[in-house]
Amino acid sequence: MSQTTFDLAVLRSFVAGMDLGSFAKAADRVGRSTSAVSAQLRKLEEQAGATLFRKSGRGLALTDAGEVMLGYARRLVELNDEAAVAIRGIDLEGWIRLGLQEDFGEVVLPDVLGRFARAHPKVRIEARVARNTELLERIDTGQLDLALVWGAPGVTDDSNAAMIAEPIAAPPMRWIASSTVPWQFSADEPLPLIAFDRPCLFHSAAVAALDRAGIKWRVAFTSPSLSGLWAAAAAGLGVTVRTRYGLPSTVRALHAGEWELPALPSIPLALHRASGSASPPVERLAALVMASVRQAHVPSSEIALA
Repeated sequence: MSQTTFDLAVLRSFVAGMDLGSFAKAADRVGRSTSAVSAQLRKLEEQAGATLFRKSGRGLALTDAGEVMLGYARRLVELNDEAAVAIRGIDLEGWIRLGLQEDFGEVVLPDVLGRFARAHPKVRIEARVARNTELLERIDTGQLDLALVWGAPGVTDDSNAAMIAEPIAAPPMRWIASSTVPWQFSADEPLPLIAFDRPCLFHSAAVAALDRAGIKWRVAFTSPSLSGLWAAAAAGLGVTVRTRYGLPSTVRALHAGEWELPALPSIPLALHRASGSASPPVERLAALVMASVRQAHVPSSEIALA
């Protein structure tokens, strides 16, 4: 029985469509017509010998086989690109100083930094996990080359400094509560909030939404670290606000309208760069970080037909 060899160009279109939420957008990214991408997807199903898509409303959703195929497609495309970059950039050398929010410690550090280190063994990376204020200060003073920062460029906790920044995503904020300890919000009592030490964009958004809704609140627990927030929320001490990035299994994001809590806004996420940090190693790592975070932000199960 002959082995199936998947076409990397087809897999790239498939992954791009799922990441962008539209095969029409994927066609623009890969430089093909929409009809050509549709033909690629039919070819992929033929090669896989399984149905990868099913109708879902006006769009498409992945079947179980499609979800499995997407996971392997990502790995194959990433390995191909990693090999190409490693060969072309084998002589890259230098240092990169990267700053991250705690939310991305388990998302970016093992995957992106591991891939980068394998492709560019002569480049040394210093990674620092910290909050917005510290990361922005270090970018501004040239102590970091790159930093993942919450908030729109120029809109930060306490800095008005101009920054070189590129938007990555705008995930919705969510109310977060324990996934193991039964707890129900009572309108007769102030809502117990679990929050970072101020200033904090998430806390500010939470209390603004509660005040608009006329819901009383109190700060039940504060912590300088995200792990402290997760521990307090998991113990059922109250609710906190964050995005879905990096949620541990001990907590869960509440459904819209659950406990009649008000809706929360989205929060921009941007990759900030220090002025003058435009070396090839920095640019390569920046591209990997942005792709990884965007991939984690886009739902992979549903996609538009066009």
